[in-house]
Amino acid sequence: MANGMCEINVSRIKVYARHGCLPQEQTVGGDFYVTICAQTEVGELALCEDCLEGTTDYSRFVSIAKREMAVPSKLLEHVAARIASAILDECPLVGKVSVTIEKENPPLGVLCQGISVKIEQTR
Repeated sequence: MANGMCEINVSRIKVYARHGCLPQEQTVGGDFYVTICAQTEVGELALCEDCLEGTTDYSRFVSIAKREMAVPSKLLEHVAARIASAILDECPLVGKVSVTIEKENPPLGVLCQGISVKIEQTR
């Protein structure tokens, strides 16, 4: 069996964080959800021998997301770009990654379940 490509999706990692332009958002914080979709190389070790070394360990995505979400930012675009860049830097088999961050109950003055931003980066 030959090497191939694989899409790994980690959906809606729930993280409490302090992101937003308003002082209240950075003081009080709120719930956010991070979704990561990565296209990664997958080799014979994973495909034929059932070994993690032949692919990308998606637990790294969770660790990176938690680490970057812990650093307050005004813009979700900034946080999403940091997560995407870190995944490309730290996971050499990943060729393309998209990161979506959802923010619950943004302070918009209207009833709104949430907003989201999505950033895509390619090696």
